[in-house]
Amino acid sequence: MKWLSCACAASALVACNAGPAVTPDLSVTTSAEAVTPPLSAASRDLPRVVFLGDSLTAGYGLETEEAYPALLQARMQAEGYDYEVVNAGVSGDTSAGGLRRLDWALAGDVRVIVVALGGNDGLRGLPVEALKKNMQDIITGSHARGIDVLIAGMEAPPNFGPVYTAAFRQVYLDLAEEHQVVLVPFLLEGVAGIPDLNIRDGIHPNTQGARVVEATVWQTLAPMLSRTPR
Repeated sequence: MKWLSCACAASALVACNAGPAVTPDLSVTTSAEAVTPPLSAASRDLPRVVFLGDSLTAGYGLETEEAYPALLQARMQAEGYDYEVVNAGVSGDTSAGGLRRLDWALAGDVRVIVVALGGNDGLRGLPVEALKKNMQDIITGSHARGIDVLIAGMEAPPNFGPVYTAAFRQVYLDLAEEHQVVLVPFLLEGVAGIPDLNIRDGIHPNTQGARVVEATVWQTLAPMLSRTPR
């Protein structure tokens, strides 16, 4: 029900804009906002955790240090996990866009990739078969490099009917089972549809919402990490 409220807000935004191709929810950004910050020169060649996602990962509407990947970096440091977090979130990205960026995202000593894609696929009503194929290719491409994979599920809005939304949700469950990868069932659990946890667009988490997302992801990510990764 929480995602239903969030999805309805997205539908209202689309209805206020001319043209069916407009997707102002996860796609609104300038080109500057879509650029992933450069890696820190002070990284000391640490093993990396990469977050491959869209504007929810990029931290649309937030300062760089407020996005949930940055919060997870701070959590890792505080709890003795010696990793560098790479935020490879690009606003407006689909699963196809994430797949195209995979080789770039996996540069360096990547140990874990968190794949948080699909929100824009669902908002555009793209075929679930294409979502699954793109996600499969991301998973197999990562596994081929010996990288552990965590996938973060998303939900499609109700606009396209219950058959589509159910099939969309099932993609993530099937991927986790078929490829034996770790799953966060819904990235925005406890945040979607709650006004006090989102910025004014009603779609993207605010600073408080980002902390909830960070806690949700951490519960699943922490067991994948080692305090002595070398």
